[in-house]
Amino acid sequence: MKAFYRSSLALLKLDKVAEAEDSAARGLAIDPESKALLESAKKIAERKALLERAAARKKAEEERVRKQNMVLSAALRARQIRTRKTAQPPDIEDAGIRLVPDPLSPESTIEFPVVFLYPMDAQSDFVKAFSEMNAIEDHLSYIFPLPWDKKKEYTVEGVECFMQTVSGGLIKAGKKLPLLQILSGGKVEVVDELVTIHVVPISKTGKYIAEMKARKTG
Repeated sequence: MKAFYRSSLALLKLDKVAEAEDSAARGLAIDPESKALLESAKKIAERKALLERAAARKKAEEERVRKQNMVLSAALRARQIRTRKTAQPPDIEDAGIRLVPDPLSPESTIEFPVVFLYPMDAQSDFVKAFSEMNAIEDHLSYIFPLPWDKKKEYTVEGVECFMQTVSGGLIKAGKKLPLLQILSGGKVEVVDELVTIHVVPISKTGKYIAEMKARKTG
């Protein structure tokens, strides 16, 4: 009896609940009135119930995420928005493409994390939630003026925006267009759930385009 009791407790401490339950049951089959084994069996049952509840919550969460991803994928396909994942995605913490307000409704609005790159000055800004209904100028209007822009080159009217195409070229992104209109159609793609927009002063667009072409051919 002591062996069954000690075995059940030791197995419980190792979280081997099924084995602990079996050991306690074997002992109680010999002595159903053993207070020590009954107490051990109670602890095992409590731990088993706790683990079952945790497993049920995990399964429900996994199912919720699976459904959300399925609905989001369908929404992206319906909008003809291309996406791609790489082996080494950037760290954008908890940001990601999502449907709001209801992640399980295809009629919800898609929000994207967006990084504004200022390639001529090696600077950037990050927008965690950029609605597909918003235009680039909606965000640049509050981001500008830039604290490091001593020459005052970056104004909403004084910049042009570009995105890289799927083939590696450039496409001009209209500042007044909804993001959805820019992303749909398959010319550009969202890589690792992050939309990348290059913001260049109009006076430097010629130099920027030349540098990008040279980089592509080089």
